[in-house]
Amino acid sequence: MYRLVAGRELRARAPQKAVSWFTSFNLSRSLSSLPFATVEVEELSGSRPAEVQNLVQGKWIGSSNWNTIVDPLNGEPFIKVAEVDENGIQPFVESLSKCPKHGLHNPFKAPERYLLYGDISAKAGHLLSLPKVSDFFARLIQRVAPKSYYQALGEVQVTAKFLENFSGDQVRFLARSFAVPGNHLGQQSHGFRWPYGPVAIITPFNFPLEIPVLQLMGALYMGNKPVLKVDSKVCIVMEQMMRLLHHCGLPIDDADFINSDGKTMNKLLLEGNPRMTLFTGSSRVADKLAVDLKGRIKLEDAGFDWKILGPDVNEVDYVAWVCDQDAYACSGQKCSAQSMLFIHEFTTDAMLEHMNKLLQIPGSKLLFGGKPLVNHSIPSIYGAIRPTAVYVPLEEVLKDKNFELVTREIFGPFQIVTEYKDDQLPMVLHALERMHAHLTAAVVSNDPLFLQARFNLQEVIGQSVNGTTYAGLRARTTGAPQNHWFGPAGDPRGAGIGTPEAIKLVWSCHREVIYDFGPVPKRWELPPST
Repeated sequence: MYRLVAGRELRARAPQKAVSWFTSFNLSRSLSSLPFATVEVEELSGSRPAEVQNLVQGKWIGSSNWNTIVDPLNGEPFIKVAEVDENGIQPFVESLSKCPKHGLHNPFKAPERYLLYGDISAKAGHLLSLPKVSDFFARLIQRVAPKSYYQALGEVQVTAKFLENFSGDQVRFLARSFAVPGNHLGQQSHGFRWPYGPVAIITPFNFPLEIPVLQLMGALYMGNKPVLKVDSKVCIVMEQMMRLLHHCGLPIDDADFINSDGKTMNKLLLEGNPRMTLFTGSSRVADKLAVDLKGRIKLEDAGFDWKILGPDVNEVDYVAWVCDQDAYACSGQKCSAQSMLFIHEFTTDAMLEHMNKLLQIPGSKLLFGGKPLVNHSIPSIYGAIRPTAVYVPLEEVLKDKNFELVTREIFGPFQIVTEYKDDQLPMVLHALERMHAHLTAAVVSNDPLFLQARFNLQEVIGQSVNGTTYAGLRARTTGAPQNHWFGPAGDPRGAGIGTPEAIKLVWSCHREVIYDFGPVPKRWELPPST
């Protein structure tokens, strides 16, 4: 258990405590395993399958119901997930019910826990940044998600930086209050950030580490007790991260971890009655949960994410590379993936000249998707098609009979490309206004006024609503680092991730406490009856 000591003692002992903890963690590359890990990434296979457990009320437990995850590389069963069915949710319901509405800590209750979580974050951030540990998680992510090593490593690095950001006193700074003078002597009103108490977190497969860690820790920082469900295909990553957090001092009964199908989790939400639920996933499920949970939900749902190329784009190779990464990296399976590209009109000669230069490279040829991948062993459940782009004229995009089809989010390596002229900006802005999912966007231009055209960058930003919008020559639609807000806009249910503003918005509510100590005015008399 964490014990608060006198302020001076805590400051005097903290450096020694940190040194002893870090030096006790031997991370020489000669070690074959990590002290928190229960799997060896290189040994994961059909012949040596891993097992993923559940955590509830401070205990890791199995299940009589095992869901087998197939290897994305060859289809062999290589992970066994202990999934809880509808008959097994009672321990999780009881665990949520044990947490009061005022949370595990708040500004008036157990404030030492803010310091505890600053300490946990410092240790976990340091540990996750060590090469042996970051390599372990990057390779584990790769085994279950369609990412290159550097994409997976980038996810680990963002998570480590997030934890470093909330070390020391930064957790208690999240609960910073304010005071307003009252109407008379002895009266003051104070605003506080207050936890919800029991909460739930549901996260998807495409970011197995970053999304669940950032939302889990945000919930814990503010004093909530979360139950976390990660998509079963990738849940092994977060199970190992939970064990790392426990190794770094996270009280084992502060958070629960459940593996289940959607129907079982829905029942848990209805019976466990969490005070707030964070859901990251499809719009269809998000809308259902919003009704089921009577609005007690924050969402980071689907995004039909657009990019506009301005008339002054000159670093064509760089911009094209970013477009490819935005649309097709991680097989296009990101909520922020580039879904529609508006290209300012360019001359045919210029495009053909660039294409002809590329085709002079030995072995090059012209291909652009629309066909399934061949000669591979990827299981059909994962989907495997060539990166694909479809051109649709802007006039056809805007037609009522086409718009819904054209703007449907395809969670894969697929995008729509269209073209616009100088005088067609109103048509582009009209298309943006009609879209319904406003997560990320990009306006690629280094000319704030778009002086070469009849409109400007400010106008595009001013007449759109996407919650995370990049602007400038290096603008992209993907990328969710720890240093800025990432989340949708235009929806009161919208959730953010990663920043102090996002954590306070999603994982706490406002509480006002008005102190009124008097004194009572001299010669006060009981007023006459009205």
